[in-house]
Amino acid sequence: MYTIYVGDKPIILTTKVEKETDFKSFLLKSVNIGKVIKILNSTDLNAVHLIHKNQDKLLKHFLKLLPNVVAGGGKVYNTNNEVLFIYRNNKWDLPKGKTEGKESIEETAIREVEEETGVEGLKITKALPTTYHIFKRNGKHKIKITYWFEMKTKFDGKLYPQEKEGITKVEWLDNKTAQKALDNSYANIKILV
Repeated sequence: MYTIYVGDKPIILTTKVEKETDFKSFLLKSVNIGKVIKILNSTDLNAVHLIHKNQDKLLKHFLKLLPNVVAGGGKVYNTNNEVLFIYRNNKWDLPKGKTEGKESIEETAIREVEEETGVEGLKITKALPTTYHIFKRNGKHKIKITYWFEMKTKFDGKLYPQEKEGITKVEWLDNKTAQKALDNSYANIKILV
């Protein structure tokens, strides 16, 4: 099973056919993805299930429905065990961004964290779950696939929000403050924090 978010509402890729309650089901092979996005954005349905009989082909078939954007990001801990958050588009988020050139996804994640926050000396400690969400740019929908990594740093210098990317704040948040920030964040970020 995979979950792809449209805003905070999930598209669930599954092999299971269930009785519809607060969600609607479609066959993945014949679905009109534009219609699904419209339903999620304009109705009170809580989710859409896209069904395919083969578990191994769920994600592969889904990713063919729209152009893909690949990104890397980080959940960064400092020596006080605080997590690095950015504030962009009036929401708390974790730093991430698109791959450039021939860089590896790990290089992308580290570069993006550095560019968006000013934090240096990052070390990847482990991979985190990959997230998927649909967004709209220039009138076209795309699927963003974000590969996340847990990182550690001893950096204790000044934080610099990358304003040209729309970031207005960068802060280290302790567990209690991070949980409060998640009230104004994205569904994908809540999975990671």
